[in-house]
Amino acid sequence: MSYLGEEIKKLGFGLMRLPKDGEVIDVEQVKAMVDQFMEAGFTYFDTAWAYPGSEDAIRQALVERYPREKFQLATKNAAWINCKTKEEAQAQFTTSLKQTGAGYFDFYLLHNLGSQRTKVFDDFDMWNFVMEKKEEGLIKHIGFSFHSTPEELEEILKAHPEMEFVQLQINYADWENSSILSRANYEMARKYEKPVIIMEPVKGGLLAAPPESVSKVLKESEPDSSVASWAIRFAADLEGIITVLSGMSNMEQMEDNLSYMKDFKELTPEQKKVVQKAQEEMNKIPIIPCTSCNYCAKVCPKNIGISGSFAAMNLFTLYGNEASAKREQNWLVTRHGKELASECIKCGKCEEVCPQHIAIREELAKVAQTIK
Repeated sequence: MSYLGEEIKKLGFGLMRLPKDGEVIDVEQVKAMVDQFMEAGFTYFDTAWAYPGSEDAIRQALVERYPREKFQLATKNAAWINCKTKEEAQAQFTTSLKQTGAGYFDFYLLHNLGSQRTKVFDDFDMWNFVMEKKEEGLIKHIGFSFHSTPEELEEILKAHPEMEFVQLQINYADWENSSILSRANYEMARKYEKPVIIMEPVKGGLLAAPPESVSKVLKESEPDSSVASWAIRFAADLEGIITVLSGMSNMEQMEDNLSYMKDFKELTPEQKKVVQKAQEEMNKIPIIPCTSCNYCAKVCPKNIGISGSFAAMNLFTLYGNEASAKREQNWLVTRHGKELASECIKCGKCEEVCPQHIAIREELAKVAQTIK
């Protein structure tokens, strides 16, 4: 059955991590990357009001250099960032139009729904706002990006059937991850017949350098293929996909992605077995078995972000990347108004309610010692 975006090639240029010359985006290098991308037949570009300098860079590198009908441009509204009124939230749209010079957006997203952030879009009536802009011809297709549970996703899809697509974090490492719930969210979107745009297929670059045991499985199967290619191909192989976004920050990454996505074919049964084996190797690495039920959070007298702390620690355990672990801790703990693991007073109330029987006090001490 045909669906929105079926004709779009399955690699999208994510514009969040563009190359820089010092502290500013290197627009000349972006132009070269855009040219390479377009010459290979790819046309989908993804930016956001919240990506500093990105919308202006893509205006110079793409919009001012190619006919408007030759590409699709997507951008996003992050109403939960420092907006106190609906006028401020809606002004992001006007700013994006001005910064990109695009005239209209092919895909416009309410960005990063989930948890308390969804309420902001409700309070500012952003759902009706984007519908109005679509009716005015300034948006072709409306949707949203999402980070939360499949249950919450279903609530949004029921409340807003007018949304035409969903953008989700999907990769083979997070497919069964109890915090990310890639598979469950993907299946929920498909249940409501919404096509999916995939973000973070390489998990912010972490799957370009996965754990050694995982990398070994992938390289033994295809010595000449990059390990990152497996992540993007896994995502592109799913049904009902509009495109798979890759945040490319240099020409080397662009050329690697184009080499295997230009003539992308479905994964063979043998290749699917390789991915499954890689997932099994990933699952062998001992991580904290937290399911993010957050029963512990309800009884913690210090308001510690326990599940977020454990998610950050698991990220460090799997990939050994402290910077990524710190970002995860900042997002899941600090930005959500929770306290860090170092604030634990070892009262033990959390352990009394934990269905996974985790030694929470001991694990929090490890987090405090490791992610500083």
